[in-house]
Amino acid sequence: MLGCASLGGLFAPVSDGDARRTLDAAWLGGVRAFDTAPHYGVGLSEERLGRFLAELPTDDVTVSSKVGRILVETDDDVEGVDGFFGTPRRTRVRDDSREGVRRSVSDTLARLGRSRLDVALVHDPEGHEPQVLDEAYPALEELRSEGLVGAIGIGTKVADVATWFVERADLDCVMIAGSCSLLGDDAAEALFPECSRRGVSVIVAGVYKSGVLADPRPGAHVDYEAAPPDLLEKVTRIRTVCERHGVPLPAAALQFVLRHDVVSAVVVGAANAREAADNLEFFDVDVPDELFDELAYLDLAPAPPGRRDRAL
Repeated sequence: MLGCASLGGLFAPVSDGDARRTLDAAWLGGVRAFDTAPHYGVGLSEERLGRFLAELPTDDVTVSSKVGRILVETDDDVEGVDGFFGTPRRTRVRDDSREGVRRSVSDTLARLGRSRLDVALVHDPEGHEPQVLDEAYPALEELRSEGLVGAIGIGTKVADVATWFVERADLDCVMIAGSCSLLGDDAAEALFPECSRRGVSVIVAGVYKSGVLADPRPGAHVDYEAAPPDLLEKVTRIRTVCERHGVPLPAAALQFVLRHDVVSAVVVGAANAREAADNLEFFDVDVPDELFDELAYLDLAPAPPGRRDRAL
């Protein structure tokens, strides 16, 4: 699944042409699933994805987006707000009410130019759990029964929050970002077993931890912030082990996640066409068990889960 945050100008502005070339590269590589959100570039990501899909036969496409933030026009300077650049002049307003969820889905469908959203997730529910459970989740159930959305769930960076919702709501899926990676596997402790017991699909995002596991250069990001020197040093050591086994660091990061049997799909972002093509190649790299065993032995990464087949 192509993560489309970068299409909204995450960390740096992205031109319409570069966004289109990124989408073209993913499509030509066989990607037919796309994850976006109103939050990504205050709607810019959804608009660009919508224009792209409007020109293509999209019967077999899966589009995931999110609710929880309403977009409002503003005259304020929004450059760099929440890490997005080159965006429209809009601001985000948190709204987990029934009316807010219905408006969010309606606005998203308009930006995407679609009549139905395949996956609808409550975005970043941490700190808003009671209202999300009592209002946003029932609203998504209504929209699902009306045929306006397909699968419903939540998308969060916090494994404990995801587990809390899985235990209390009849979710179709959970998207967990950054909590399952070579730098930490918190989601495997309680969330993954609970999802397995309840038949909830797991979508993992943030496998590169905002980029540091793709390229640990100075200035790299981790969880949307500048990576500290000690973390850069650790990731550099991980990369050295990977290189000794003839494996690119991003391929190891990606395939570590896919070894969890409960993971049904992975979201991988790309800032340009080259990254989109490279990500697809990383799925096919032969990553030996010994690599993950060595990383765990050196206390550089969590113990490796079992193997699983490729998932897009």
